[in-house]
Amino acid sequence: MNRTIGLISTNYSVPGFGSVTEVRPAASIPFGGRYRLLDFALSNMVNSRIQTVGLVTPYFYRSIMDHVGAGKPWDLSRKEGGLYILPGTVFGFHEENARFLFRDLLHNLEYLRQGDGDYILVSSGTLVANIDYQPMIAKHELEGKPVTLLYKKMQPGEKRPGRYLTLDGDTVAGIRRADEGENLLLDSFIADKSFLLRMARDYAALDYMDFLDILAHVLPEVAVGCCAFDGYVAFMDGMEDYFRASLDLLDSSVRRELFQSDRPIRTKAHDTPPALYAPGSAVKNSVMTAGSIIEGSVENSVCFRNVRIEKGAVVRNCVLMEKCVVKAGARLENVVCDKNVTVSEYTVVCGTAEHPCVLAKGGVV
Repeated sequence: MNRTIGLISTNYSVPGFGSVTEVRPAASIPFGGRYRLLDFALSNMVNSRIQTVGLVTPYFYRSIMDHVGAGKPWDLSRKEGGLYILPGTVFGFHEENARFLFRDLLHNLEYLRQGDGDYILVSSGTLVANIDYQPMIAKHELEGKPVTLLYKKMQPGEKRPGRYLTLDGDTVAGIRRADEGENLLLDSFIADKSFLLRMARDYAALDYMDFLDILAHVLPEVAVGCCAFDGYVAFMDGMEDYFRASLDLLDSSVRRELFQSDRPIRTKAHDTPPALYAPGSAVKNSVMTAGSIIEGSVENSVCFRNVRIEKGAVVRNCVLMEKCVVKAGARLENVVCDKNVTVSEYTVVCGTAEHPCVLAKGGVV
């Protein structure tokens, strides 16, 4: 089997996250109590036996660098291959559903040229799924097409803005942007290195475009393959998606599919004592993480590390990121609290399941 190297794009913004992405790239948003969204893309590549991964970072990359370091939690701190931090072009991509700025590819051609891979597996940094790329790599090699796109077949009536594929057997006949369709592109593809280098040479003048828009334009001349993924996928196009995906983790079947023992989602380690449940506390159907102190009531919620729920406080259908404090007598329902938020005594904050209330990082309510 030919060697595959990875490339993860994080140099794009997701307007639907509002204040949550004012202080960090979308890929470094905390998720699931102890992870970042980027952990899924990194872990999927490592679990698929890809040992060289390039990470295209945005200009405000601090939180990404603080999290990934030299790549040790993903076994990417190695003498050969490993994790490469690559500079993205300033300000990245702001267009909705765009993930792969062609200018970023042109800016990092040296990584492609020097890498010893025949194929480049490219992924966005915000897709929540546990994906084994080995069948896709094998299919790409067997069929011999220069590009293979990963897609998911949507359920009837299911709507999701994105790029949809028109298929002719195992060949992509069209790529279009739409609000609904049958075969949704999963922001992931594998390409021959020689093809990407040729595209970089021939279409350098279109560096302001998304690579997939350029690919859609050249479809009549290029045979593009496809590979289906039928597992759980959580899209991250804004806070409503994030809130829904977070509460999906309360479903044991979703947890089993995302966090498989033989394909673990890896993350930066924190040495923190277990959560403490004080006498009189009540916790029901919730994800609780190490370091938390629970004296009040928590239901159908996800709590990150070092969260404190004081006596008499009630938290329902919420996501509380690291070091949030809910003071005595306060009540939260359908709320997302960014890191280090303090909710004062007897304060009531409520959103809805469709539109959760978001409290900005470090705020006091």
